[in-house]
Amino acid sequence: MSLRKITSLTTLMSFILLIITSIILYITPQGKIAFWANWDCWGLGKEQWGALHTNLGFLFLIAGIIHTVLNWKPIVAYMKNQAKQLKVFTTDFNISLVITLVITVMTLFSLPPVNAIQTFGESLKEAAAETYGEPPYGHAEASPLQSFCKRTGIELKDAMKKLEQASLKEVSSTATLAEIAAANNMTPQEVYSIFQPKPLQRGETMVMPESPGMGFGRKILADICATYGLKVDEIINGLKGHGINARAEESMKTIAEANDMDPHGLYEVIRQMQN
Repeated sequence: MSLRKITSLTTLMSFILLIITSIILYITPQGKIAFWANWDCWGLGKEQWGALHTNLGFLFLIAGIIHTVLNWKPIVAYMKNQAKQLKVFTTDFNISLVITLVITVMTLFSLPPVNAIQTFGESLKEAAAETYGEPPYGHAEASPLQSFCKRTGIELKDAMKKLEQASLKEVSSTATLAEIAAANNMTPQEVYSIFQPKPLQRGETMVMPESPGMGFGRKILADICATYGLKVDEIINGLKGHGINARAEESMKTIAEANDMDPHGLYEVIRQMQN
């Protein structure tokens, strides 16, 4: 048994596993979506992959420190010049330092081509949002049914009636969507789909809930109006009365930024106009 060999192999294996967990977490949907749809990869959820990545990181760190101590002489030799004098800023060291600093600066200032990594990751998460669907608001699965219905503008009695008609177990106003889902071997998203309001028919309107829901900033004004049975022209004119300039094809985030306000504040203005 050799401590040097054990340390080197542990460093190597933890490094390989860190690469795997890093890739998995890179493609993992955002937490709000992962928990809403009970996302998993190879049987492990987002929290489990995160915990595994963290613990492997600590293992790699500890093994790396021991490895450095055991190989201190060779490392010091790397920093010596041809005259065998210790010199930290050797040519090799300087090149390594420059490469590290360049990548760091390019990352902090979102410069190409390094920013393509973040851009691609964001596109994967947006695709996941379309595939799995977004919750009405962050960590909606942790809300008791009563609170969930209040925040989404759904009648509690209607929701409970539909869930009971679907023969779901453990249904109560105080049970969270996650608890109801777990008791029925479903995802919170599937539970919500049972009592989710149906799309509006022509001439119908729906009261805007207190919370705009997740992904609101990406939605365009015309779609918001269609969802809640509002007339686009009337809303645009009404927003002008509040000093807000908007166009039907613009997203809520674009309109809010152009008028120096928050998308949620813009939603509240539209909600007051509907009321």
